Amino acid sequence: MSLRIGVPSKGRLMEKTFGWFGARGVTMARTGNDREYAGAVDGIAGVELVLLSAGEIPRELAAGRIHLGVTGSDLVRDKLADWPRQVVELAPLGFGHADLILAVPCCWVDVETVDDLDAAAAAFRRSHGHRLRIATKYHRLVRDFLTAQGVADYQLVDSQGATEGTVKHQTAEAIADITSSGETLRANHLKVLEDGMIHRSQAVLFAARTAPWTGDTETLRALARKLGLDLPGDLVPGA
Repeated sequence: MSLRIGVPSKGRLMEKTFGWFGARGVTMARTGNDREYAGAVDGIAGVELVLLSAGEIPRELAAGRIHLGVTGSDLVRDKLADWPRQVVELAPLGFGHADLILAVPCCWVDVETVDDLDAAAAAFRRSHGHRLRIATKYHRLVRDFLTAQGVADYQLVDSQGATEGTVKHQTAEAIADITSSGETLRANHLKVLEDGMIHRSQAVLFAARTAPWTGDTETLRALARKLGLDLPGDLVPGA
């Protein structure tokens, strides 16, 4: 059985992941045409490349169908409940940086912090008879953050499209979304709360705690040496 590594199947994340491994002597390449999600690995024996969307990789890691996977730290934390029991971080890769933030309309001049938002949410409910809506794709991360901050009078509404546009289209009053430059937020007249940083994300190499490691420990050791990684003792017995 091969040690299976899940890598984003397209775009800058795929290219930068290939570059990160390539710089350490493990060459990855996509094979076939653009419609085929096939790949090859050179530089180490017994490793299979599995091309997936970044959003699928946390699920495949948790299910043990891939041994290792590269995806955003935000996706793992949002998609996997109690994620440290299911996966382990082997290495931050230093690219794919983005911040998950909480933002409100710029015209809310009295709302600059999460405490201000809490007060505004309570006032909003009294005035409108329903909770203030926060549009997001990251339900678990946002809910955990707001719970820790003591914010209660809100409801999360799912956004799978352009989250920044939900306030303009009146389907939400605030948003929680990933941003890198902040340009899209400014274009939609939104501002980040002063203490509204929910998670600083980047691409990370994860290992699956539930993967069938039997027979693959030697390959894992060899790959770890090649990549310059220290393996946690609780990941694979004897590895």
